[in-house]
Amino acid sequence: MRWERGRRSENIEDRRGMHVSRRGLAGGGIGAIILALVAMYFGVDPSVVLEQAGTPAQETQQPATLSPEEEKLKEFMSVVLADTEDVWGALFQASGQRYAQPKLVLFSGAVESACGFAEAAVGPFYCPADRKLYLDMAFFNDLAQRHDAPGDFAQAYVVAHEVGHHVQTLLGISEQVHAARSRAGEAAGNALQVRMELQADCFAGVWAYHADKTRQILEPGDTEEALAAAAGVGDDRIQKQTRGFVVPESFTHGSSQQRMRWFSTGMQNGDPGQCDTFKAA
Repeated sequence: MRWERGRRSENIEDRRGMHVSRRGLAGGGIGAIILALVAMYFGVDPSVVLEQAGTPAQETQQPATLSPEEEKLKEFMSVVLADTEDVWGALFQASGQRYAQPKLVLFSGAVESACGFAEAAVGPFYCPADRKLYLDMAFFNDLAQRHDAPGDFAQAYVVAHEVGHHVQTLLGISEQVHAARSRAGEAAGNALQVRMELQADCFAGVWAYHADKTRQILEPGDTEEALAAAAGVGDDRIQKQTRGFVVPESFTHGSSQQRMRWFSTGMQNGDPGQCDTFKAA
């Protein structure tokens, strides 16, 4: 991916080196941790299950010793975030709306968000309560090794997907889905969550389309990296790896094939209007 000359975003909140621990782990605190681990295990969106129950987390700042590779990865994240700001800012403006830029919080180990306490094991997540993206960049090692999706554009896809959830929040889609899920049974609620995740994949593809059209960021193999990442985090693949069998009714993010399909849809036309996964078959 051609990114070195890209604009750097100022919306990076670096909390690496900050030690976060939950005080009073009995009750809600430990429940939030368990829910977060369950979310990671079953592929559930952590922003749906993280709770604010329990006493506030205790944060202590420690000097972070960062390698040149870690600093370069932070710079890359800043460029990707800036690029999503430019793309969605222009798209919102074209439709007569204003795009409110989210912040990207980099952390290590654990973090306290407006959605609750979360450990790195939950993976990257978006919290609609504070409109921030949360990322422990160690996740990218897991993405490459466990999910067979190495490469910088695979990493960019992860950020663009979480930004897609921010777009859903700004458009009121997240609130509508949350309300519908509260009235639905478990299977129907899961199906709605799948469609929401697939739309975020499609929005990630929309970003890729416009970023390449205006700034020619793509290099040979980049699209394949993003598709490998989409496939690698499919519910069917994760369930097969962790449980040895697949239960489609419990999907919350979509199958590998579905995730690749919707990312490709967004990347082929760059039209957010084509990302209505809620009406698609």
